[in-house]
Amino acid sequence: ARQVDDAYARGDTLGGVFEVWAFGLPVGLGSHVHWDRRLDARLAMAIMSIQGVKGVEIGDGFALAGSWGSESLDLPVEGERSWRRETNRAGGVEGGISNGMPLVVRGAMKPIPTLKKGVRTRDLLTGLPVVSLRERSDVCAVPAAAVVAESMVALVLADALMEVIGGDNLEDMKARYADMRKKQAAFFPAE
Repeated sequence: ARQVDDAYARGDTLGGVFEVWAFGLPVGLGSHVHWDRRLDARLAMAIMSIQGVKGVEIGDGFALAGSWGSESLDLPVEGERSWRRETNRAGGVEGGISNGMPLVVRGAMKPIPTLKKGVRTRDLLTGLPVVSLRERSDVCAVPAAAVVAESMVALVLADALMEVIGGDNLEDMKARYADMRKKQAAFFPAE
């Protein structure tokens, strides 16, 4: 809150990172063979479609780029009733497919480019340097983008689920979903 107040006082704006989590996903949403059906690719496209977003991360994505392969694994361990993952560095998606762990998606948003104070620019007619007009501007749109991101993630997950369970009416889809969860419960219990 202090950074937002400081930016407002300066007539400036802030960017930031938002995070969306989804729990209880079934295993197997997405595809490892179709580039356009990979769950991580679809999520990245959906988040990047939000105005001002310049980066997307799933799980520990950017941090993993600087780690050893041996440090980046989500090793399976035997639980009381079934197998589970020791960590969730992959953010719930492996090889383009949901793995039953919580989905973790982050979006990096740039600061709003319109400022309460004018900014240096060029006059399009003369080419001369000028200061733009003062424009109304929010200080930070990251919280609003997070709400939009939650909706975008939900749309992608619903679409991916529809590909797996099919159906053309809600009752059939509910029954197929329940059957799928029942079959998976022995191997991938709810967290």
